[in-house]
Amino acid sequence: MGNFMNSSSLLSLVTFMYGLATMLYMVAWIFKKPAPGKLATWVLLATVGGNIAGILMRWVESYSQGIGHAPLANLYESLIFFAWTIAVLYLILERRTENRVIGAFIAPLAFLAMAYASLSPNISDRIQPLIPALKSNWLIAHVMTCFIGYAAFAIAFGLSWMYLFRQRDPAGNGPLVGRFPAPGVLDELTYQMIIFGFLFLTIGIITGSVWANSAWGRYWGWDPKETWSLITWFIYATLLHARLMRGWSGKRIACLSILGFMAVLFTYFGVNLLPGLHSYGAMGQ
Repeated sequence: MGNFMNSSSLLSLVTFMYGLATMLYMVAWIFKKPAPGKLATWVLLATVGGNIAGILMRWVESYSQGIGHAPLANLYESLIFFAWTIAVLYLILERRTENRVIGAFIAPLAFLAMAYASLSPNISDRIQPLIPALKSNWLIAHVMTCFIGYAAFAIAFGLSWMYLFRQRDPAGNGPLVGRFPAPGVLDELTYQMIIFGFLFLTIGIITGSVWANSAWGRYWGWDPKETWSLITWFIYATLLHARLMRGWSGKRIACLSILGFMAVLFTYFGVNLLPGLHSYGAMGQ
């Protein structure tokens, strides 16, 4: 296989498979046809398999080039892991809820992450050596926990938009929201995904602090990404506090969830434009 396809080629194919799954989920939702939805699930399962195969191939390729590190060190690698994590968490959610309409709101997020990684002219898929500070066993723990948290927040973001659309038609009589889960179900699923994401983001921040101490001799340095990670953490902490202590639910939680994911996106992409130790530009795109 290595003679015909490397990891980047496979992951480019995976991008189009994510696009196909997204299209099928959309068709199933808009035209209320179960067959495209079932096919979408199988396509997404195959895509998840191709995605993890591409990640593992890239890992092997890095060792064959004498570099040897987990493929989690730059923007391209983090995006393909982000897409995979969104897809895996969504498939678990789909199995729990037995509602494929949710896929029309979640699959596009995985597709956009992969498309940006594979098609953007500003992102290189070249495997590069790690800078000294990144040569640590903490790399895998920190990046994986953060992106599992980000993926959970992405799913909560999609569910929040579903809730807002569904709330405008509580009876579910509209042509596009009739097959949505009930508003209360969407609200509870959003809350559960945020708890899950908040747990992993917290672990990610803690492991990052320990890693920073071993790499730079301090646990916290108010680097732009550290600062925005903390802002994101406080937004979701505020949401959970409002839910648990103030009894907030429904529209207010959905809006806070959307705001939180906007902070996630800025933490992920926006701060790369700023100078700092966490800039992917510094790590080599």
